[in-house]
Amino acid sequence: MRSSLTTTLATVVALTLLTAVPAAAQETRVQDVQTQERHRPDLPTTYLLDPVGPAADDIYPEGIAARGNEFYVSSTTDGTIYRGRLDQPTAVPFLPGGEDGRVVAAGLKVDGRTLFVAGGPTGLVWAYDLRTRELTGSWQVVQDGTPAFLNDIAVGPRGDVYVTDSSRPVLYRIDARDRKTTGTELLEPVVSFEGTVFTYDQDINANGIVVSRDGRYAVVSKPRTGELFRVGLKDGSVVRVDLGGASVAGDGLLLDGRTLYAAEWTAGPPQSVVEVRLSRDLASGTVVSRTTDPSFDDPTTIARAGRSLLVVNSQFEIRFGGGGTPGPFTVSRIPLP
Repeated sequence: MRSSLTTTLATVVALTLLTAVPAAAQETRVQDVQTQERHRPDLPTTYLLDPVGPAADDIYPEGIAARGNEFYVSSTTDGTIYRGRLDQPTAVPFLPGGEDGRVVAAGLKVDGRTLFVAGGPTGLVWAYDLRTRELTGSWQVVQDGTPAFLNDIAVGPRGDVYVTDSSRPVLYRIDARDRKTTGTELLEPVVSFEGTVFTYDQDINANGIVVSRDGRYAVVSKPRTGELFRVGLKDGSVVRVDLGGASVAGDGLLLDGRTLYAAEWTAGPPQSVVEVRLSRDLASGTVVSRTTDPSFDDPTTIARAGRSLLVVNSQFEIRFGGGGTPGPFTVSRIPLP
């Protein structure tokens, strides 16, 4: 079971990440944060994921979520969830891989005291109590023989949970009133992308997701084509975000008002965090900066911690045939652009 799921993950993710659209140099000014004073110089600037368990030498992390002084990182290899503290240099296993069918873990989101985990090709989403580590909810897509890849998670202002599927052309929602389950419930679609400008192909499609403060819209990334889409969460409308010809090959996304940050891992340099200034209706935007850092190693997802960004270094290029031997798996901390 574990072998087949891991193979599916490798096949699906490799196609996208190795063919992501390079950024045009003229689009933005490039900031090298090595020349900037880092926020809170007393804190580590990189965090080591302690290699414990079945994924000891090949964690290959993907998702990250932060809450206060703590952060959580997922392993795509065996589903381990690591927990770290901003003031400590090492993150250690918090939820062991394999529990509750969690043999793969991708996107993460913390809301209150609940951690939501997207299960990639398992088609599962899990919810855990951060204090007790208890499983408080689980959901699964309908099993109809069509492969699913649950990639990333966002939480709306009223507590609704949204999940992207990189293989099936739908967006799922867990209603705020149904965030606890006694068994595994059906993960219900809320928006279909069929017949819209958000076309699906044989690759990673919908990936990162964020929800606007008013809960009306989500912004979803399609890294293979460097596109962003605005999705109406009430009316199901889908429009391509007009970036003025720029490309944002975003994986994980972070939205702060009308400023969008995207972790962008392209097949070649630069690997960066992209800052996009969105219009009031989120239908258009301007790329204003790309922030690089020497510690970046195939960055996939980001989370905000105060005036810093935490950036996951996945090392996916090595995993999917790029050659070389993986080094220690880490999370980078950089100043908020």
